[in-house]
Amino acid sequence: MLESEIYQTHTERLTLYCNANFDSNKKITLPEGFVANKHLRRAGRVEWEHVVPAENFGRAFSEWREGHEKCENSKNQKYRGRRCANKINDEYRLMQADMYNLYPAIGAVNAMRSNFNFALLSRQKSSFGACEMKIASAQAEPPKAARGVIARAYLYMDKTYPKYSMSRQQRQLMNAWHRQYPVSSWECARAKRIAELQGNINPVLNESCAQAGYPH
Repeated sequence: MLESEIYQTHTERLTLYCNANFDSNKKITLPEGFVANKHLRRAGRVEWEHVVPAENFGRAFSEWREGHEKCENSKNQKYRGRRCANKINDEYRLMQADMYNLYPAIGAVNAMRSNFNFALLSRQKSSFGACEMKIASAQAEPPKAARGVIARAYLYMDKTYPKYSMSRQQRQLMNAWHRQYPVSSWECARAKRIAELQGNINPVLNESCAQAGYPH
């Protein structure tokens, strides 16, 4: 649905962190100067990144942490984690599939970002050449153009799902980015399309878009 009904045109098909174009076949045109030292096979295709990582809210579910009696494979082996939570828990399924928290990313960037929290890494250089995404010490610093979008995704998930709660440090950073990097017309158009498909309004974006005078 994201690929076919949200990101409809070439000008809208841009990845979150590196502003790279992708087409309807998921193929990415890497920006000039982009460098990836790992996960090279994933560098040419778009992947859908959980801005708030699935593990960060998944750990709140017992099925993720401990498993469930119905989480058993064909060899009678018990399993837990994402697969078990997705099988058993409706609330988890809603959270992991929530389109407000899913953004396109270059596969290699998605892989290296992993489930790391966001932070400011002022002493670090870009991990991807011309794409100003930094990853170090199990933390990630996104380019300035992505920070407001990221912040509003975090604030939405925190406001919408009782199972998820940000740390004090992460909340302070997200509130600062939310204020510092205002909403864009595309962010509001995207939210409007998601609301029509998913059936719920994003209160964080609804307020921000109204204040900015964008349709929402």
